[in-house]
Amino acid sequence: MKADKTVDHHIKAGWHGISRMYNLYAAQFDMTMAIGYVLLNIDKNGTPATKIAPALGLEARSLTRILKSLEDKKWIERVADKDDRRVVNVFLTEYGKKKREEAKQGVLLFNKLVYETIGNEKLETFFEVMKQINQIVDTETVNYRNDLTELAILAEGE
Repeated sequence: MKADKTVDHHIKAGWHGISRMYNLYAAQFDMTMAIGYVLLNIDKNGTPATKIAPALGLEARSLTRILKSLEDKKWIERVADKDDRRVVNVFLTEYGKKKREEAKQGVLLFNKLVYETIGNEKLETFFEVMKQINQIVDTETVNYRNDLTELAILAEGE
């Protein structure tokens, strides 16, 4: 099977290109694509740190490094919740809000270009297809786990 005939090849190649483009854009603002996404996912009223990683598909330790870096740069501040000290909320500083706006402009610029080039109708179809692919992935992930569990049980019995 040729790679360019597989769905995952096109998704990965597309995401890799977008990632490179965002990183080039973000570099001029002293950030990375990952930092930009973190900034974009911090609500103006604060966001629990535990909610950010899952929203971005990041590992907790990667997010911890990013948050530490952002705190060192004074782009965010972490504040323990007054009712539950185990919960740490992340807030953007005034400078962090400026950096968030820079990240937002990069996303808006890219999306504007895509919409103007491809058009609403084709993009609606694309979004529908991607939604279905994600549903398949969610369903099949469960099936893969079940298959692996069954294989492990069979292997133990031998």
